[in-house]
Amino acid sequence: QVQVAESGGGLVQAGGSLRLSCVVSGRIFSVNDMGWYRQAPGKQREWVATITRGGDTNYVNSVKGRFTVSRDNAKNTMYLQMNSLTPEDTAVYYCSADLIMSDLVRRPRTWGQGTQVTVSS
Repeated sequence: QVQVAESGGGLVQAGGSLRLSCVVSGRIFSVNDMGWYRQAPGKQREWVATITRGGDTNYVNSVKGRFTVSRDNAKNTMYLQMNSLTPEDTAVYYCSADLIMSDLVRRPRTWGQGTQVTVSS
């Protein structure tokens, strides 16, 4: 069994910061690309950032310069440091992980349950 679990969401004022975490646990061989997505009320889920196992990163334009994605491969954990938050960042944030299971079967886009981020004006 595999679990992808996000944490760190909450309520913050505009201009504030939050740090999200995503932990992958279970019978896995390795965790490859990981990503953050978000879904605001009434909107489709959108990609926010990706980090490869080697540490290469990409961001959606709207968060560049404000958000930083990082990971600790030894802990199968990914982080999203979010600074200068605005009300437009309000959403449920989801973690996605590209997994290689212990039987070497690939499980792409394995999702967590999400964590709510609310930014008040």
